[in-house]
Amino acid sequence: MGKIVCLMGRSSSGKDTIYKRLLSQDKVKLSNIVPYTTRPIRAQEREGVEYHFTDEKGYQKLLEEGAVIEARAYHTCLGLWRYFTVADERIVLEDHSYVLIATLEAYGQIQKYYGADKVLPVLIELDDGIRLQRALDREKAQDQPRYEEMCRRFLADAEDFSEENIRKAGIVKRFYNNDLEECLEEILVYLRDNMTERGDDRHGY
Repeated sequence: MGKIVCLMGRSSSGKDTIYKRLLSQDKVKLSNIVPYTTRPIRAQEREGVEYHFTDEKGYQKLLEEGAVIEARAYHTCLGLWRYFTVADERIVLEDHSYVLIATLEAYGQIQKYYGADKVLPVLIELDDGIRLQRALDREKAQDQPRYEEMCRRFLADAEDFSEENIRKAGIVKRFYNNDLEECLEEILVYLRDNMTERGDDRHGY
């Protein structure tokens, strides 16, 4: 039986890089779950890679069909943006393990949907000053930088990932991304220790 790995952390903590590295390594075999969003696509993003991009009408249709596992709504400077995960034929826990980028709220909803024993949390931490500089550099690279939204997102992270919320989510282990390679190796050890099922070698652990 597979697991769902929820990769979490504040903005610009390195989640995207670690996510891509986890998918490309061979020590723990993971498939991706591509989330959905109603926000505009950013420069360098591709449909079906970082996200499936849709609109409010598309979200409401999937919601009516009962396909939405978890959803979050953010009232941004540019309007209402939704991020959500959809249960479809591509998620087969009987045969595969998966990794996706999630929030603490999404992690809790995914646990409720699949069961706590099927979901593993991986919380990434990084110094706030480094994160802020990374966020600024990334926004500068956009065709139309949206600094106001960047600041809103940065400040919202402080509340979303407060110590109280982390404690309520039951997360006790954290991974510090001061050195990417060391952080990645620590995550892989954690996954191998927590994804192996006795007598089950279908996933190649």
